[in-house]
Parts: sequence; structure tokens; C-alpha cells
Amino acid sequence: MTVKYKFLANQLRDQIVSGSKTGTRKLPTEAKLCKQYHVSRQTVRQALAILTAEGLIETRQGSGSFITGLSPDPARNTIGLMISTDQEHIYPALIDDIRSALSAAGFSLKIFLTENSVCKERQILEELIRSPLRGLIAEGCKSALPNPNLDLYETLQKSDTSLVFLHNRYQGLESVTCIKDDNQYGGYLLGNYLHHKGHVNIGALFKFDDLQGPERYQGLSSSMRDLGIPLSDTHTGWFSTDDLNNLEKRQDTRFLSDFIQKKLDGCTAVVCYNDEIAYWLIRELQYAGYTIPKDMTVVCFDNSYFSELSRIRITALSHNPHEIGLQAADAMIKKCRGLPVTSQEIPWHLITKESDSDIPSEYIPASF
Repeated sequence: MTVKYKFLANQLRDQIVSGSKTGTRKLPTEAKLCKQYHVSRQTVRQALAILTAEGLIETRQGSGSFITGLSPDPARNTIGLMISTDQEHIYPALIDDIRSALSAAGFSLKIFLTENSVCKERQILEELIRSPLRGLIAEGCKSALPNPNLDLYETLQKSDTSLVFLHNRYQGLESVTCIKDDNQYGGYLLGNYLHHKGHVNIGALFKFDDLQGPERYQGLSSSMRDLGIPLSDTHTGWFSTDDLNNLEKRQDTRFLSDFIQKKLDGCTAVVCYNDEIAYWLIRELQYAGYTIPKDMTVVCFDNSYFSELSRIRITALSHNPHEIGLQAADAMIKKCRGLPVTSQEIPWHLITKESDSDIPSEYIPASF
């Protein structure tokens, strides 16, 4: 015969599983459990102790027993992180932030690398459908373009795998929670800042096949439209994932030198997609005879180690430390607990450095 407290623990496990799906945050009080199951308070406390030891609940003095969102099956408490790379730019720090936050909540992290390839993305999603994880934080591949893998994302969601998008989202899956940069505001902020510094002829270099690029361009172009200054097509350059891969793997900077020769004539400032591109562009500008910032002011998105690695430190938009990784992990933990989660656009603030001359202390960011 099953001991009463073990029987009760089994019953409560079922409640926890269903509660995680419906958004139930707490177990009933000890008094209610005693009445519902016709057992003593000691039996209830022994059952709750088992569930606490398993990590399924956490008891708060005076508040009750709260569902942690963990699965009774420890093998199911793994969250996938599908990103383009784990080596370059913002990614090593981002991974550390997500792993730390998930670990504190009892979840482990498994990383999948797409290299921003929709084919590799499909292979990973097929693997996850065969062996579902508790959740997936996914950075979309070439998210500005139509994606052939939406069917697999939909199948994955039906397998009770919680899904959170990171940095971008796909058209057709707008209802999925997304944690991303406020890219349009960032572009608007940089345009207003450069105009405040006296720049009228402004160049721009953005990535076209990920959603962040068109969004950042839209913000910049909206700023210049509102200020009554032109953002000419002749001063706007675009690059692809292949261009970026060739830059990172082979230091192939031909698309940057072409941009300088064909797009920057007459410009006094340039806005870059991120500080990795700004880092390499500054090097190419110097090879071409430009003095930074005397001949060309350079500003960008993302204040990673590249903005400090450059011989001329780069003025960049930044987030509060650890913000986007912790927000993504928090959204996933809430989803696993069945709690409502809303998409978030993380705001930017400007960090001014040497790639930008004579910084005026009175500058106030424009509203958007």
C-alpha cells in the first residue's frame, strides 16, 4: 500500500504539470490540501517536502508553495538556444547571461548553431521535433526574408515546447514572444544625434537579410525625414550574411572598400549596423586616407568589445549590462511556468567615444 504522503506527492505532481500549462502559479494552502485529500497536516508537509526536494515547488514562508516550472522528468528541464554563432561579437556574453539565469531557475542550456543558414535551422528544428526540449530560445535565420521553416516552428509549438524569439521574429509567427532591440528608435536616435553635431550628408551601412538591418535603416531614415535632410540611396550600402562570414573567417573586406569608394563621397558621418562592422570600416577608412573623426564620424549599434578593441574607440548604442540575455531567459522561465509573457523591445542609450568629435554635453536624445 502506498504511504499516504507519497500518494499525495504523486497527485500534486499531476497538478503541477497541468498548472504549468494553464498558468496556475501556486499549490493550494496546506489547510485546503488537508481538507481536499482527507489527510493530516503532517502528511501534507511530507508530500510538499518531496516536491521541494525534486525542485518542482519552492515554499515561501507565509506565502505558500509556488510552482517552479520544472518538469518531474529532469531530462526535460533543458532549454535550447539556437543562435547564429557562439564566437563573435555579442554572443559569448549573451550566452553566459542566459545560461546563468536559467541555471538559477533549475534549467540547463543546450546550444545549437545555425551560422544564419535556413538549411541548418531546418536540421536543428527536425532534431528538436524528434527529441523535444522544454523550451527553445531562437534567433531567426535571415529573418528579413521569407522563411521555409515556419511549418517546423508550428509543429514544435504543438509538442509543448515553449518558444521565445531572440533579436528578431518571422512574418507569420508574430504571436510568438520576442525579445529584441528597439531598432527603429535606435536608428532615430543616431540620426538626431548626428544632425545635432552638424552632419547633413550621412552615409549608412546595414545588413539586409536580417530584420535588424531594415529596422535600423527605417529608424535612421525616419529621423532624417523629420529633420528635413536627405538619406540618399547613393550614400546607403547593404551587405549580406555571406559578406559577414567572409569578413569574419577570411578578413575579406572588399564590400567595405567598395562601400567607401562608391557610397561615402561627400559624407561627413556614417552609421554602421553594429560595432563589428564599424571596427572593420574604420580600418578601411584609414587605409583609404581618412582621419577619424576629423574626416569621418563613425557611429554604430551594439557596444561590444569591438567598440573598445578599435584603435579609435567607437561611439555606439548600448543596452544596460546583461539586459537582453536576462530578459530572454526570464521570458522562457515564465513560459515554462505557464505565466503570461509579452514581447519586449529593449531600449538603447548612447555611449560617446573617440570616433565622434567634440561631444556636446547638452545633447538630449530625441523622442520617437
